[in-house]
Amino acid sequence: MPIYEYACQDCGREFETLVRSATIPDCPSCHSTDLAKKLSVPAAVMSNANAVPAMPGPCGSCGHPGGPGACAFN
Repeated sequence: MPIYEYACQDCGREFETLVRSATIPDCPSCHSTDLAKKLSVPAAVMSNANAVPAMPGPCGSCGHPGGPGACAFN
């Protein structure tokens, strides 16, 4: 059973829930089924305590050839 993240279109609450194949999820607050599935971001996996996450850092540290401020993370 996959875990999905949703945002309720009626009350605005964001939540995650286990979804079975034939189940239609509903909001735990207002029980509405008018939900928008959110994009889930996977957790970074590190091999040890000194490991660096795979995501690029703030502007200027991603190594973009155009220099600081040129990358898409602005």
